[in-house]
Amino acid sequence: MNILKSLILALALSFPLYASAAGPVDINTADATTIAAALNGIGESKARAIVEYREKHGPFRSADELAKVKGVGLKTVEKNREQIRVGGAQPKPQKPA
Repeated sequence: MNILKSLILALALSFPLYASAAGPVDINTADATTIAAALNGIGESKARAIVEYREKHGPFRSADELAKVKGVGLKTVEKNREQIRVGGAQPKPQKPA
């Protein structure tokens, strides 16, 4: 019986909690599913809006710029600041005039 309990405990501990497993996310390179999994208060819909904003306006320069995305406010940014990374993407090429 103790062996069974130990096995169940070991198995349970081998799977990290969902929120903590996500870790920090680079908002300039992550896809919508990854963003939604990593950030509190950001579901699939808002995560898609983040990716669309990034594709239209170029990479984010700071976490605070997330507040420019419709549906994402500064409170959400503050709540997730430790999970947000900014980098990894090249600036969007400028079209010739």
